[in-house]
Amino acid sequence: MSQATTATNNDKSSDSAREQLLIVCPGRGTYNQAEWGTLTRNAANATWLSRFDARRRDAGLPTLSELDADIPFRANLHGRGEHASPLIYACALADLQAIDSERYEIAAITGNSMGWYIALAAGGALGHDDAFELIAAMGKLMQDTLAGGQVLYPWVDEQWRPQWAQRREMLTLIERIHGEDGAELYLSIDLGGMLVFGGNETGLARLMAALPPRERFPMRLHQHAAFHTPMQRAVRDVARQRLPLAPFATPKVPLIDGRGHIWTPWSTDPEALWDYTLGEQLVAPFDFTTALRVAVREFAPDRIVILGPGTSLGGATAQVLIQQGWRGLDSKATFQARQEADPLLLSMGIEEQRCMLVPSKYSTKVGL
Repeated sequence: MSQATTATNNDKSSDSAREQLLIVCPGRGTYNQAEWGTLTRNAANATWLSRFDARRRDAGLPTLSELDADIPFRANLHGRGEHASPLIYACALADLQAIDSERYEIAAITGNSMGWYIALAAGGALGHDDAFELIAAMGKLMQDTLAGGQVLYPWVDEQWRPQWAQRREMLTLIERIHGEDGAELYLSIDLGGMLVFGGNETGLARLMAALPPRERFPMRLHQHAAFHTPMQRAVRDVARQRLPLAPFATPKVPLIDGRGHIWTPWSTDPEALWDYTLGEQLVAPFDFTTALRVAVREFAPDRIVILGPGTSLGGATAQVLIQQGWRGLDSKATFQARQEADPLLLSMGIEEQRCMLVPSKYSTKVGL
């Protein structure tokens, strides 16, 4: 793993010149047609990718390299949990390893939804191969069960400024719809200026009918189950039986979970980390907004880096920063102006921004 991923806040004496980064790991839905080929481009010669491919080949599955380069992108194939989840993890891992450890130090790591599993690997709480097994297993479990679905809807205005009354009205819909004639509806993810709802078909249909049309919203998310809701109890119970405690370890870098709790290198109980990851995290709302708010307040990063693939998490991250007034940000316009002058938020799915983080001497041949 890159040296940057093993640095801690205790090593400031020799690292004071390095910029402090907050790493944000992506979740499901970030590998799409536009991202096809990303893994081959960034990690074709990585030895860890060869190991991942061998494991999938032994399991009778198409390898990640084949999915990314040889098999033309098809949403109903590449979007399946057993393929999408490890593809996203591998792309994020390639980006993480490419960060220039001589210029940057990773101060903390968080992620959105499935990004929590990636954060465990990025922070050293799971080894690369152990994280691959966890992510592959959870992706398949979710796909096999596919209990319920998700709907996404924004509550900020066109300038990404919060509209708190609208947010309250949206949350009230959950109370109104849930439990009526078999409808199930829950808050799934608090995602910046958007809410992700999870529920069964009856609950989601009633929600979509109640929400006023707004451009492409309400948006039903393709091949997504009702993640982070009580509808995942069966997945939780199976996961806890199949996935042992042993691989979990104390992280080397602070991790911020979906409640805003910080898991530090000096205080983490690996058993408690396992219990949260395969317990509450699966059946309770994932609060990405709170996780990011805690991260910027507690670790004061110089920049925030979103690992690839894709760039879809950039808007939600910026919306949280605007809600917090971080570095004077108060609207989409001020955020865009700051990005033009000296970007605070770097998405590695955007090539120009990735180049700011990667040393010119870097080669994907240097993979662990």
